[in-house]
Amino acid sequence: MDFLWSCLCVLVIQHIVVGVRYDPTWESIDSRPLPQWYDEAKLGIFIHWGVFSVPSLNNEWFWYRWKHDKNPEIVNFMKNNYRPDFTYPDFASQFTAEFYNPAQWADIFQASGAEYVVLVSKHHEGFTNWPSNYSFNWNSMAVGPKRDLVGDLAKAIRQNTSIHFGLYHSLFEWYNPYYLQDKANNFSTQYFVNGKTMPELYELVNNYKPEVIWSDGDWEASSDYWDSKQFIAWLYNDSPVKDTVVTNDRWGKDSTCHHGGYLTCQDRYQPGVLQKRKWENAMTIDKKSWGFRRNAALDEYLTTDELIDTFVETVSCGGNMLMNVGPTKEGTIRPIFETRLRDVGSWLSVNGEAIRSSKPWISQNDTSNSKSLYTMKNSDVYAIVLDWPTTSTLSLGAPNPQPDTTVSLLGYNGGTFTWKSRQGGGMDIMIPAIPANKMPCQWAWVFKLSGLS
Repeated sequence: MDFLWSCLCVLVIQHIVVGVRYDPTWESIDSRPLPQWYDEAKLGIFIHWGVFSVPSLNNEWFWYRWKHDKNPEIVNFMKNNYRPDFTYPDFASQFTAEFYNPAQWADIFQASGAEYVVLVSKHHEGFTNWPSNYSFNWNSMAVGPKRDLVGDLAKAIRQNTSIHFGLYHSLFEWYNPYYLQDKANNFSTQYFVNGKTMPELYELVNNYKPEVIWSDGDWEASSDYWDSKQFIAWLYNDSPVKDTVVTNDRWGKDSTCHHGGYLTCQDRYQPGVLQKRKWENAMTIDKKSWGFRRNAALDEYLTTDELIDTFVETVSCGGNMLMNVGPTKEGTIRPIFETRLRDVGSWLSVNGEAIRSSKPWISQNDTSNSKSLYTMKNSDVYAIVLDWPTTSTLSLGAPNPQPDTTVSLLGYNGGTFTWKSRQGGGMDIMIPAIPANKMPCQWAWVFKLSGLS
């Protein structure tokens, strides 16, 4: 009888969990638990690709900077290289993607150690990277590549990797006449929402089943204008990805950094302290642009050391990092991006134990003689040292060691390290002389502390 009662209780609980439905209110939407896979993943790849990849100058806001801001660099570039009546839409035919090999992209992303990707399906220019029924003659099947860029990458990712596939989508479009009409009406009408942006989102989800919906272009109007809450409620309740999908916070000027699945708050968001809610640092390898820039100098790219330091700081404070690459108009990922991604993957192959599925520890950083950041998993604490100690002693102020505490270095086969307690708290770890060819990695070394109090 007890066994039968236990089984009945399990079935009831399962029914209650599966039967949860979310109302189109922020209170209800924010109550949804974050799918476990996203919190455990830690690293994603952002891909900014569109018509802006053709001029590949300044940044992905090229059209707006040219037409609205009259940016001198762009104005002079167009004057010197294009006929006087050349328009931004004329670039679309040069968005050729002839070398686009989604399987090769998938291989690079897999090598990076990332566990999700987010492809730009439509940026603020309005060009859709899929054959949308709501973007006539301004999509990747009608002009330019003449192929379904979104669908091809989704297929390659799912066939060749275990990576979760996600999509970025801009709510607004700079120069769409229906959006401009709504804006002129003080957003009291929804011609653009009903006829363009929301139909696109439903189309994307039903056709490609993305597990991340990364919304943007939210800042001019409220979430009520965008009908965001209705869409997210459908996404969580009835969509084909309702159990695994995650969303960000950019669904209206009232929701950013407040509501949604996780918080992004602003580009390159790095609070430096533990946050109360799950957050993401969406950042770029190119310091100045999300899209590809032909004239970028080497020192305008983050070094591998800078990338890993940023990644570790993000994870120690409870965030994920979404690391951006900008492909060329031909569909290639330039070697500088590929090298950085493979470097991060190489580092994770040694130190991933301290990152994947980890949680923030009681201390996020240390005032030691080498800057250290912390994560934890189960009962183990990981001190991630950003700069190798210049002396034979690594001093850590936060850990409270016990007599049976052990210290090891991930990827190092030379055994455990001796240590002693510091007066007033903390510990000193004795570092033996390690030959260069025995060092486990080139950047950010991880000391595993087992048996702390």
